Amino acid sequence: MGNCCCDEMGAGRHSVGHAASSADAASTVADRFLRSRGAGASTQIELSLSASNLGDQEYFFKSNPIVVVYSSNDGALEEIGRTEVIVNSSSPSWNAKIILQYQFEVLQPLVFHIYDIDPQFHEVGEKMLKLEEQQFLGEAICNLSDVITKQNRLFTLKLGVSEHNLPNPSKFGELTVQAEESAGSKALMEMVFHCSDLEIKDLLSKSDPFLLISRMSENGTPVPICKTEVRKNDLNPKWKPVIMNLQQVGSKENLLMIECFNFSSNGKHDLVGKIVKSVAELENMYHSGNGENFFVPASNAHDCHSKEVLKSQVYVEKYLENSRHTFIDYISAGCQLNLMVAIDYTASNGNPRLPDSLHYIDPSGRPNAYQRVILEIGDILQYYDPAKRIPSWGYGARPIDGPVSHCFNLNGSTYQPEVEGIQGIMSAYISALRNVSLAGPTLFGPLLSTATAIASQSLTNNQQKYFILLIVTDGVVTDFQETIDAIIKASDFPLSIIVVGVGGADFKEMEFLDPNKGGRLESSTGRVASRDVIQFAPMKDVHGTGISIVQSLLAEIPGQFMTYMRTREIQAIS
Repeated sequence: MGNCCCDEMGAGRHSVGHAASSADAASTVADRFLRSRGAGASTQIELSLSASNLGDQEYFFKSNPIVVVYSSNDGALEEIGRTEVIVNSSSPSWNAKIILQYQFEVLQPLVFHIYDIDPQFHEVGEKMLKLEEQQFLGEAICNLSDVITKQNRLFTLKLGVSEHNLPNPSKFGELTVQAEESAGSKALMEMVFHCSDLEIKDLLSKSDPFLLISRMSENGTPVPICKTEVRKNDLNPKWKPVIMNLQQVGSKENLLMIECFNFSSNGKHDLVGKIVKSVAELENMYHSGNGENFFVPASNAHDCHSKEVLKSQVYVEKYLENSRHTFIDYISAGCQLNLMVAIDYTASNGNPRLPDSLHYIDPSGRPNAYQRVILEIGDILQYYDPAKRIPSWGYGARPIDGPVSHCFNLNGSTYQPEVEGIQGIMSAYISALRNVSLAGPTLFGPLLSTATAIASQSLTNNQQKYFILLIVTDGVVTDFQETIDAIIKASDFPLSIIVVGVGGADFKEMEFLDPNKGGRLESSTGRVASRDVIQFAPMKDVHGTGISIVQSLLAEIPGQFMTYMRTREIQAIS
């Protein structure tokens, strides 16, 4: 991905958490602060388009085609861009690139319309053409992930004409879409910052600083790129590495604003100080070893450009440039993301036959909380798994005439946990509700061990697979240490874990699973996780920026994936 991150694609944003600590929600709130100021994880993509056999070939039809590309949001089309017009061609290859941002965590439906431009309009610029005055040649629809997941990122679509009621769609040819990451996405700059003599902002303790890094736009407005983790009670903090790519920065001469904030749990973080430097100047700071004094706007100055220079300084302790394979490189080379699902069948969910149960199946078809989480995550991940065979388990229930099971196959099979696709999960989930008795307690250890065993077997077989285990729960785990031990073991394998809390329970005690707490998990034998693999969030915990909790959790997956690939030195080879 093209997002900025800490310590290999986001580790600073999701360092493994610990049980309730003084860091409660620090980095979580700081992440929301970053998002609220407009930052997001995305990679710039260039689409190249070509077509074949446009129009009616029986009459040696040749046209003057143009492609108009739209994004689709609940059926509403928003134009992204247009190609140039190719004169007198039934199999054109357009030079103009369509530029858009790829975001792993959201579906990105694309609609392609091809028009034949009447010769009388050939002197009119493409953006000025009135499409309703042109002949419609065909339409193609796909998701951007359809293209990204194909080998060589090359996807061919049949042109249809459904909304325009044109006859004989077989005569309207094909459209080929090829996606390429911008060159700047692969040119990376890694930096380590530390500060000295920060001002004390808290009355009863030292400051809890973090850095927010923004690119200065042409009009002087800062555009956030990334943030560091929060350092608790530290006036001389050193943060984990941040990694930015050239796409985000623009060029090494572009100015960056580096702001140091003192974390506040209410989201109103106090500005400690800031500097404005280009990447080239930051590199020079590293080579010289010199620090730069923070400044703040002068409080009593009439001139808005006046500033007060502080004694606090920021240093660049490390600066490194390199080029690496990206998340998209691995995916298009054939690496698959395989979803695994585990559903809570403990008694605290309530009687499934009653409308107030979290497991109530509404006759109207309205999904319950469990179904909503599975559908939202499954709708994204299914494009990265060609086979769509999904291991699915339940936990915390008593099968007919059996003891309580903390990891049973949803499909009722003794040996085979896989179901066919997202609808297979839905069917097995509902069937299991009829065939088990809700019980308890809530244990994650057996689930995590089972999922890790599958990931381990895949690794042994040298398969190009990475697994994502989704656990949906309505309560707090009771096997804390067993869960921690299983998480730490899982960190050595191609596996990420997403835990989503549903219902009205108090999930405070689950915060030891939240990766944004700044601590680290330690096993019963003293081991720590080799990398960050787990995230937790309650479904009711909604971001204020239109970003769902599920999307914010999924957004961390590419970083965890890349950390695994890089630490294992696994190359993206087609």
